[in-house]
Amino acid sequence: MSSLRNVWLLNFSTFFFFLGISVVNPIVSPFAITLHAAPFMVGLVAGVASVVSLFSKPLGGLLGDRGYRFHALFFGNLLGAFAGALYVGSAVTGNLSLFAVSRGIHGFAMGLFFPSSLSTAVDLAPEGRVGETLGWRGMMFSLGNIIGPALGGYLSDILGFVGAFSFTILFSAVGAALVVPVWKVSGGDYRKHSEERISYRGLLRLTFVAASLALFFFSLSYAGVITYLPALYKVLGMPQSLFGIYMMVIGMASFVMRVVGGRSADSVGPVPVIRAGISLVIVGYVFLVFYPLPPLSYLSALTVGAGFGLAVPAMQLMALGNLPARIRTMGSSVYTMFFDLGMLTGQVSLGYVAQLRGYDGVFPLLPVIATVALIMAHIPLLRGRKGAG
Repeated sequence: MSSLRNVWLLNFSTFFFFLGISVVNPIVSPFAITLHAAPFMVGLVAGVASVVSLFSKPLGGLLGDRGYRFHALFFGNLLGAFAGALYVGSAVTGNLSLFAVSRGIHGFAMGLFFPSSLSTAVDLAPEGRVGETLGWRGMMFSLGNIIGPALGGYLSDILGFVGAFSFTILFSAVGAALVVPVWKVSGGDYRKHSEERISYRGLLRLTFVAASLALFFFSLSYAGVITYLPALYKVLGMPQSLFGIYMMVIGMASFVMRVVGGRSADSVGPVPVIRAGISLVIVGYVFLVFYPLPPLSYLSALTVGAGFGLAVPAMQLMALGNLPARIRTMGSSVYTMFFDLGMLTGQVSLGYVAQLRGYDGVFPLLPVIATVALIMAHIPLLRGRKGAG
């Protein structure tokens, strides 16, 4: 029961950490546009968090494997609150450079928090239920994506950017507080890893590499949605809350499917579940090409979200489920680095496409990119490793 309590305290900490991020996500592009950023600059500013997160995750992984997982979880939340304070400062002063710095700090917070959050969920999972536990953790992430974007869109419409950014401070502070009781009773258990000889050669196993490559292209395609769909709505004069609703629909559909995806991966193996999930995402992107504007665009959001809910816990299980515990935090770090690298690549490269063809010119590329992710996930099967993971 104590272990279950700890799992859920950390799940709720994860919820509030990502709520603090997702409340900002739908207004990053509109805020940059109000400061007269060109489309390519919008992508660069949006990508700052991914760049910093990418390079800070090895530090987060190293700290976690040395027994400092709870330090990383706690201070990751505190840095998120500090980033929120700087967001507010950038909105008050109208300073795009300060906003970019704020995004960088939030990226560093993600680099600390995410690897330890993911690896701790695997370690605390009951035997034979790793995928399910990852699914429950993923539901907290999805719940943040249900509430945060819609809340951020409405708050920015009603209270302005300062009001919306202020909630990042509150949510991150709550996330930090939830880590403390688990840290007190469980923190010492993870210090044992610091006394073991650690070799990261285990990260070269085929299932880990394939899942990481699939995640890269998966996130590259998703970057096109979260960066350039709100920008399209902004230049068309639509309320920011409309994209908040789009993200809320994605979050709701993902929320419902996360545990289904995790349990299915435990039962039949990760690859079939990844196949079903990414196929749904591809269908959703095709919808978006033809129906980018609400309300029909919400069909895309529903399908993409359901695909996310199936695929994400299955990819996590494929990557991390059979890694040794002593290198799992670094494994989580490297694995999620591919997410950041995909987001960064998408935000910058697709920003160039948006510069040439307009924001809606980005969307026809997304099904193609997601198809590459689907192919990458099947690499272990092509090598004769049926039921990889």
